[in-house]
Amino acid sequence: MLIYAKQPIYYIINKYPQKIKTLYLAKELEKKEYSRLMKMGFEIKRIPSDAAGKMCKNASHQGFLAEVDEYELHPFLSFLQKDFVLVLSNLTDVGNIGAIVRSAYALGVDAIVACGVKSLPIEPILRTSTGALFDMPFAIEHNIHNVLNDLKTSGFTIYGADMGGTDIRDVDVAQKRVLVLGSEGEGLTSRVSSKLDKVVSIKMSHQFDSLNVSVAGAILMDRMRK
Repeated sequence: MLIYAKQPIYYIINKYPQKIKTLYLAKELEKKEYSRLMKMGFEIKRIPSDAAGKMCKNASHQGFLAEVDEYELHPFLSFLQKDFVLVLSNLTDVGNIGAIVRSAYALGVDAIVACGVKSLPIEPILRTSTGALFDMPFAIEHNIHNVLNDLKTSGFTIYGADMGGTDIRDVDVAQKRVLVLGSEGEGLTSRVSSKLDKVVSIKMSHQFDSLNVSVAGAILMDRMRK
């Protein structure tokens, strides 16, 4: 799995150097930093900038690319012992999902399950999460209704984000809790909404349609922390 750009690569270097197979450098480093990296146990290869561009299809690599171990999805049933689970309903935009993963890790979410999809491109999600995906248990389950049923029967209170819900600041959030985020275009379907215990929202200070799902998700996750 190829990762590129300085921030996600250094996150992995500093936390999970054993996951790096080969580090590709398309820029010069200070001698001290290069010596430090040489001692970390992974292979380092210097490559021309045009070769680096070809490897990442001309995306912005900032001179850093790395071949890393594949991310292993987690079994959803292991999440039933957690306290704070995030459910993504029909989200497919990898930029939004990566940003959500990063926020979830920072704000105390224990696990994430993506529903309504059979698979997701993990590589760009890992990149856009700046490496935080390696710290976040992540599962993919196609049937969200089975997921919500399993969570509810395991003692979770299910909260869903919608513009017409109760202001999250006025909600007494349960210890075992689930936050469900819908897709950018459709939000939560009526069938998913029927399985919620509480619909929550973010009160706006000014008239505005909505926030990006990753931004709204981060605000709700922060206000649902224990």
